Amino acid sequence: MFKRIGNKQTCAQLLETYEKRENKPYQPEKIIFEGVDGKDVYNTTAPFYDDGELVIAGRVESRDSEHSNVVFFVQRNGKWIPRQGSPMFQLQDPFVTKIAGEMVFGGVEIYPHPVHQGQFGWRTVFYRGKRIAELQLFTKGPEGMKDIRLVELGENRIGVFTRPQGERGGRGTIGYTEIRRFEELTPETIERAELLEGQFIEEEWGGANELHPLQDGTIGVLGHIACFDEKGDRHYYPMVFTLNPDTKQFSEMQIIATRSDFLEGPAKRPDLKDVVFSGGLIRHPNGTAELYCGTSDAEAQKIIIPDPFM
Repeated sequence: MFKRIGNKQTCAQLLETYEKRENKPYQPEKIIFEGVDGKDVYNTTAPFYDDGELVIAGRVESRDSEHSNVVFFVQRNGKWIPRQGSPMFQLQDPFVTKIAGEMVFGGVEIYPHPVHQGQFGWRTVFYRGKRIAELQLFTKGPEGMKDIRLVELGENRIGVFTRPQGERGGRGTIGYTEIRRFEELTPETIERAELLEGQFIEEEWGGANELHPLQDGTIGVLGHIACFDEKGDRHYYPMVFTLNPDTKQFSEMQIIATRSDFLEGPAKRPDLKDVVFSGGLIRHPNGTAELYCGTSDAEAQKIIIPDPFM
């Protein structure tokens, strides 16, 4: 059974602690995209290398739609443009990692709900390959589950973070399990992941967005915590915590940025104005890190923060 080190805290309590911090994020910057026919690009990954070229994957969609494509971009003259020859995927919220020398890429697939007419279902899908051009679908997660993430922990050991919702997970709870090889990543295995009990109060939710294996053997989790206010508006905050996969202990969450730390900009809808969705983190030797986020479901930005996993 997983055990939390410290107390369970709400969004409001985490925010109160965050506001007292002295070292706040600085140097916010919008990530500028071109060549997307005026569509929004948001909820990007952090930049990564493919065939020796720096690439970023982003969710591309019209302001009035939830139907999106994930496009791979390269930087030219300070702006990011679609990379010629790279595949495009009908997905939301891309993620990427490396396991056993292969790239693992995925996102959220939406589809007509099998029961509720006029509504969408969703699931996380996974591709793998040595490079972007060779990505092949290898598995899909359970219906109704986003934010499934993988991390390589050693030879034949892969950590899997999950986020069930509904009867077992409420509005969204983080789970953890391990597999030895890709073939074991099945909906049934993902559903059986043990929950990190007591991490969120019943009215709030969260998920893992990117995973960092740390030198002390723990896993640094970059994720989000979210809640509704009394008007029904959504509030999403980037957060971090660590998990020890051997002792099954996990730390308290910490909020690492808020929407007001970033530059002002448009929102997809009024109720999404205060949304920051963690995309990726690039850690630097000098104790800082670049945090890449989607802001207000309409833009992508980056900001410099103290490395939360030092």
